[in-house]
Amino acid sequence: MQAMPDVRFLNIQLHDLLSCLNRQGVLSLLTVAQHGLVGQMQTPIDLTYLADTVILLRFFEQGGRIKKAISVIKKRIGKHEDTLREFKIDSFGLRVGEPLEAFHGVLTGTPTFQGEADQMLVNRTDAEP
Repeated sequence: MQAMPDVRFLNIQLHDLLSCLNRQGVLSLLTVAQHGLVGQMQTPIDLTYLADTVILLRFFEQGGRIKKAISVIKKRIGKHEDTLREFKIDSFGLRVGEPLEAFHGVLTGTPTFQGEADQMLVNRTDAEP
């Protein structure tokens, strides 16, 4: 956005670039930073119409800890799961938990937890198997 002389042309330029790369068989991954860590998040530009798949990552709080949720909110081709799940990246790799069915409002940034703590991914140490 900072490099474009006129932001009005950014979507057109990105569409052209991604189309060219797609014709060459290149997989393009775009990340968009969102303003605000909690509550309503806003993006400086909406590129979702260009994407075949949109993955949303959100922070939420549970039991006094900051946790992360992942969901696929758009998938153009094929079936996809529509649940929100907790995920964790640690020394054991990427772990994805069960659907966050006991939460409401995770996407709004102000979730309420209505379940049991044992439903969440546990913190493991490197010493554990």
